[in-house]
Amino acid sequence: MRKILLPFITILLINFTVQAQLKADTSKIDPSLRGQYQLLLSKSKTLNGYKLVNPSRLSVFWQNVRDSLNTDRKQLVVTRKKIEDQGKEISELKKQISGTESSLANSNAKLNEISFLGIGFTKSNYNLIVWGLIIALAAALAIIILRSAKHIHEAKYRSTLYDEISQEYQNYKVKANDKEKKLARELQDERNKLDELKNRGK
Repeated sequence: MRKILLPFITILLINFTVQAQLKADTSKIDPSLRGQYQLLLSKSKTLNGYKLVNPSRLSVFWQNVRDSLNTDRKQLVVTRKKIEDQGKEISELKKQISGTESSLANSNAKLNEISFLGIGFTKSNYNLIVWGLIIALAAALAIIILRSAKHIHEAKYRSTLYDEISQEYQNYKVKANDKEKKLARELQDERNKLDELKNRGK
């Protein structure tokens, strides 16, 4: 029984020693796979140009490689999921932006449109029409004012002319009246003279 246990205990002690040494070695070096590989090579013995690698070291290195691969694969799955989620989020954001742009375009169109008498106009067309009407009305008003001024001038001229003619007529009436009175007096004088002559002839 002792003969069986002794070699087994010896193997266990050697294994624990190697594991402890491996842990001590790995704590001193670069923990990356490249660092572990360099440590594996540096701790290996060379015989006839061949490297003799400790199987325990090789097992630990292989386990670390597998752990790194598993970690990278998990990270890759997480990263792919994150990229997929971000892609969905980007797609949703694009839809929201498209909806917002459409709403903004509709709002701008409504803001830029003016309804007058049930007819829709853009602000630029409405401004053109309003200013066109203002200019046309101003031109019509200027023409009316000019024509009115001409008519007023003509009316003043005719009124002055009428006043002159009326004054001349009044003067003529006065002169005619004076002349008529003078003629009537002269006629009366002549009649008186005629009466006197008749009376003398009797």
